[in-house]
Amino acid sequence: MGGFIGFIVIVAVVIALIATNIRIVPQAYGFVLERLGAYQGTWSVGLHIKIPLLDRIANKVSLKEQVVDFPPQPVITKDNVTMQIDTVIYYQITDPKAYTYGVSHPIAAIENLTATTLRNIIGDLELDETLTSRDTINTKMRAILDEATDPWGIKVNRVELKNILPPAEIQDAMEKQMKAERERRESILRAEGEKRSTILVAEGDKEAEILKAEAEKRSMILRAEAAREAAIREAEGEAEAILKVQNATAEGLKMLKEAKTDQAVLTLKSFEALAKVADGRATKIIVPSEIQGLAGLAASLKSVVETEEK
Repeated sequence: MGGFIGFIVIVAVVIALIATNIRIVPQAYGFVLERLGAYQGTWSVGLHIKIPLLDRIANKVSLKEQVVDFPPQPVITKDNVTMQIDTVIYYQITDPKAYTYGVSHPIAAIENLTATTLRNIIGDLELDETLTSRDTINTKMRAILDEATDPWGIKVNRVELKNILPPAEIQDAMEKQMKAERERRESILRAEGEKRSTILVAEGDKEAEILKAEAEKRSMILRAEAAREAAIREAEGEAEAILKVQNATAEGLKMLKEAKTDQAVLTLKSFEALAKVADGRATKIIVPSEIQGLAGLAASLKSVVETEEK
């Protein structure tokens, strides 16, 4: 009975040893294993069993990308301006063995390396360049830190300057400068607006003058066309009147000819035409010789008319 109990105790101890030496490595982790104090290997994701009393897990390393925010570091620019700059480092452990054995306190090492690198870069820049060259500074720091931390199994993915804090007097001067710059831009914009307004008004006046001139020109053309049309109509009317007179005259002569009018009637008609010609419009009248020869005949006709009237 005692032997059976001892066997059960031994089995329980073995099971307990095995259970306590079973390890499950989760996703995005790496376990560094040592055997008798020497590096044995790196466990990746899955189920692993270590040898009791011989093996031990030296380090559990996260392979996720991590962020560390370092406190502000004092730096001096090329133009001797002291400012405070704090940085943010995004890094990832790519080799758990190198991370475990490469450097003691790797985060502290990265912080010191970051401060040194930042001072070297800012020391070659003036204040204005520092404030406007964040991307350049970030790129240079990332390249330098990534190269320096590669033996430690660390990859620096990104470096960001979180805050750049110049001295208070520098901030006041910068604020005054920015205010003056804003006022200058406002003045320029106001002047440009007034200039544009003046140009638009001038262009409007010019357009109005052009339209007015075109309207006057058009009016003169219309008046000239109306006058020309009136003159044409008047001339046509006079021509038509003359034509009608000529036609009437021709018709009268034709009728006289058809009536076989004698010389006395023709002479009388000549006198009537002569009287119309001399109707207050001429001071001198030239009488044809034929009409003079017929004057006696006219006198005779006059006496005959007077006798008939009595």
